[in-house]
Amino acid sequence: MLAALNGFFAYYNVGIKLKPLKVQRRAFAAEERELTRGEYTRLLQAARENERLNLLIQTICATGIRVSELRHITAEAAQSGTAEVTNKGKTRSVFLPHKLKTALLRYCRRRGIASGAIFITASGKPLNRSNIWAEMKKLCAAANVAPAKVFPHNLRHLFARCFYALDRDIAKLADILGHSDINTTRIYVKENSGEFRRRIEKLNLVT
Repeated sequence: MLAALNGFFAYYNVGIKLKPLKVQRRAFAAEERELTRGEYTRLLQAARENERLNLLIQTICATGIRVSELRHITAEAAQSGTAEVTNKGKTRSVFLPHKLKTALLRYCRRRGIASGAIFITASGKPLNRSNIWAEMKKLCAAANVAPAKVFPHNLRHLFARCFYALDRDIAKLADILGHSDINTTRIYVKENSGEFRRRIEKLNLVT
């Protein structure tokens, strides 16, 4: 807005120029929107009667894929243990953990899915973002998780934080997530203020 005003003033030769406002990037993740591992477990428990949704949530969280990339989780990918995901003009290999691969194959056998996308509607079309979003929101009350935390992309964030906690290799994580800019990945692994406060306390620099 300030840039627009400066353009306006310059056009009319007013002789006024406003200084740009510099806002420091947020140092911490917002705790009120950060899904914890415990809350993730409760969501799975709440979805135990909905096999497709339960497995879909686990698939996103165990691989870090985007919800739009679920169509690449196919019967063929479950067989090989690797999904070839194409998004934004790039292709990357997404590895399926052994337990996830086993669960996907078992689901395919029960549902008679021999090829193509695994997470599909009754008519055979891949589930879309709005279907998944709506189904996940229905779990909030039973799981006792704030609705603001329950959406597909937050599962991707949880994957990123768990992976980074083990590996601490942000470049590798960027490749796994399919990020072109490592600064995007940094947003995913920000600590919340509570975690940072605990780290500061452990420094024990006050006598």
